[in-house]
Amino acid sequence: MNKYYADYAATSPIHPDVVEEMTKVMHHIYGNPSSIHAYGREARKIIDEARNVIAKSIHANFNEIIFTSGGTEADNMALIGTAYANKDKGKHIITTAIEHHAVLHTCEFLEQNGFEVTYLPVDKTGRVSVEDVKNALRDDTILVSVMFANNEVGTIQPIAEIGQLLSDHQAYFHTDAVQAYGLLPIDVKKMHIDLLSVSAHKINGPKGIGFLYENTGVRLQPYFYGGEQERKRRAGTENVPGIAGFKKAVEIIQKDRQKKYDFYEQLREKFIQRLKEESINFKINGSESNYLPHIINVSFPGTDVEAFLVNLDLEGISASSGSACTAGSLEPSHVLRAMYGSESDELFNSIRFSFGLGVTLEDVEDIAKITAKVVKRLTD
Repeated sequence: MNKYYADYAATSPIHPDVVEEMTKVMHHIYGNPSSIHAYGREARKIIDEARNVIAKSIHANFNEIIFTSGGTEADNMALIGTAYANKDKGKHIITTAIEHHAVLHTCEFLEQNGFEVTYLPVDKTGRVSVEDVKNALRDDTILVSVMFANNEVGTIQPIAEIGQLLSDHQAYFHTDAVQAYGLLPIDVKKMHIDLLSVSAHKINGPKGIGFLYENTGVRLQPYFYGGEQERKRRAGTENVPGIAGFKKAVEIIQKDRQKKYDFYEQLREKFIQRLKEESINFKINGSESNYLPHIINVSFPGTDVEAFLVNLDLEGISASSGSACTAGSLEPSHVLRAMYGSESDELFNSIRFSFGLGVTLEDVEDIAKITAKVVKRLTD
């Protein structure tokens, strides 16, 4: 039986060139980057080169990149760090109901510690309204956090418009760009973004490494204490092999970003076309015009998501019902609930397929055919 991985939004395989780069560094570079001797300087050079490549990828400055252990830490640092550093200006935070739990649970923590959070709704495509952001703004708002693109349905948010809205307000603007980075062009200066989170393992890099972009002038209180790494913003000896692998992954995605985007559009069209040819009942969840092409969230009326995923797995297809961070949870998707309401059928019959490195048009056609077979089995 052939096996098909269709859960790239959860994590992606490491690119062979990234593995080679990390292996080389692990074999030969073992000095502490904070040491002033030759071994330390070798390690420091790798970090500096990676920071430069990553900064350029989002049109940031070299010293505005903070390396973290991944997207979750970057989100936590952005929210908690700015909230506590700016509480003298106010304690109001704005976010959306469809954020990743790395943001939502951090907001809940901040609420328990004296901050007030406004959770904005989204429309049926999963998109937040700029007007809603504007209406929620207060004089004491210190932070607005809106994800760049949603990890469950792929809907892209009006980031540039929100950034422009906030350009004359004291509130900092944070965006979780974990799913968007590498596929969409990002210019943090033109988009008026103050804080941006990214994780390497979504772009064929290693797990356990990410970064937070922090615009010059942002007041950010560190919550790791120890050495003076990352300009005193994130203590701890740097993950040099991980950073080297991250750099290589970024170089690869930057080189063929548009080509990859266009190919994912082809995969998406092939997948949807094949489902239509199979004459099954389905509906795409999300936006028809503002979406990431590699994520397709599909509602199959008359099916049950748990039975569906088990049947897909038995047929060799690895897909999901939403965020990997809620795997094993019986709770319906908070994203679909925000889009359709708590009683909607979509909460219980929707599957997320996501594609990436190594997936072919033939693979996608096979996945669609097998998916249709499962639908017919479950609805007959």
